[in-house]
Amino acid sequence: MIVTTTPTVEGHQIVEYHGVVFGEVITGINFVKDFFAGIRNVVGGRSGSYEEELSNARSNAMSEMEQRAARMGANAIVGVDIDYEVLGTNNGMLMVSATGTAVTIR
Repeated sequence: MIVTTTPTVEGHQIVEYHGVVFGEVITGINFVKDFFAGIRNVVGGRSGSYEEELSNARSNAMSEMEQRAARMGANAIVGVDIDYEVLGTNNGMLMVSATGTAVTIR
């Protein structure tokens, strides 16, 4: 499956549009990660645990989107956009959504 943020795939012709396809992941950040991220916030530096959680959520959302596109008969997804949203105020939930247009290319 070719996945791209561009509206076309260079060197390929889009022969069929299947529609908008998406993948969403909602994940919670646990107390231990929050605690160590808080320490990082005070002393400076990057929070490896949060970065890993974000990377996993993004990968899972992309994978879900690709699976849905394949079920539609697509072999590529164009115009992909990734969005991040914090849900609630203090519950530590993060939503990652991936959207794009499922297409068949030749």
